[in-house]
Amino acid sequence: MMVEPWLRGTLTEVDAVRRQVLHALELAAEDVSRWCAGLSDAEMNARPFGVASVAFHLRHIARSLDRLLTYAEGDVLSGEQMDALHSEMNMGASAEVVLAEVRAGLSEAQERVMMISPGSYEELRGVGRAKLPSTMGGLLIHCAEHTQRHVGQAITTAKVVIGMREG
Repeated sequence: MMVEPWLRGTLTEVDAVRRQVLHALELAAEDVSRWCAGLSDAEMNARPFGVASVAFHLRHIARSLDRLLTYAEGDVLSGEQMDALHSEMNMGASAEVVLAEVRAGLSEAQERVMMISPGSYEELRGVGRAKLPSTMGGLLIHCAEHTQRHVGQAITTAKVVIGMREG
């Protein structure tokens, strides 16, 4: 059994909050590679029992991390980010393209997390158009937990799709 990133004793030079976020993103990349990398284009887009496709979850992981970190950085979303948000459920995705997007999104998020100062965790941040109240630390933690939630959903859907292939 492979030891999860948070138990490997890595990134000890990074403060505990960012370290755990980085470990969550690392685990996400490993889980996506393990469970989703072998899917065909049709399987990546499949919606068994009407659930969201694996492609949706992987796109959503990459794109929501970008949005959440944009808020953490004190910025507003661009038109391009809004267009990307509205296309997350699109069908017809290439498995190769989706996997490349989620890998790049996780890698970029890791770099952006490293740029955040531990002294800024209590700084207020507004989320969304309504500028709902959060903090830098709250956004960081949400990056980790939200990513893990969607990785779990992608894995479950991938397992169902693979089971349909084999069964």
